[in-house]
Amino acid sequence: MPQNYPNRSDLRDRPTYGEKKASADAQRAVPVGAPPTAGGASPVGPAPGSFGDFLRPSNRPNEPITAGANFGPGSTALQAGIPVFEPGMMAKNEVMAIARMFPSDDLDDLLDKYGNDL
Repeated sequence: MPQNYPNRSDLRDRPTYGEKKASADAQRAVPVGAPPTAGGASPVGPAPGSFGDFLRPSNRPNEPITAGANFGPGSTALQAGIPVFEPGMMAKNEVMAIARMFPSDDLDDLLDKYGNDL
């Protein structure tokens, strides 16, 4: 492309003779995608207002607000059926997944150190 106008971006990047045809041919080679739908993507999650009035009385008036937490009065997370993960559990799972995809003695040794078998 000619650089006769270095300070004018509208003239600097114009296609030269022959480039316009090559660009048009390339655009015809790739099919045009479908236009977007009018509604767009459907929202994920509950519909607005489906939970009822925010200021309504509690459905569980005798349950402490800390129920399900691992502190304060009420049931713990384990008693409430909430899965509890160790802080390093995600890292161990990642190393195990990597070791399955790319087996190596070093990864096996690392997992053996933490008592995990593949």
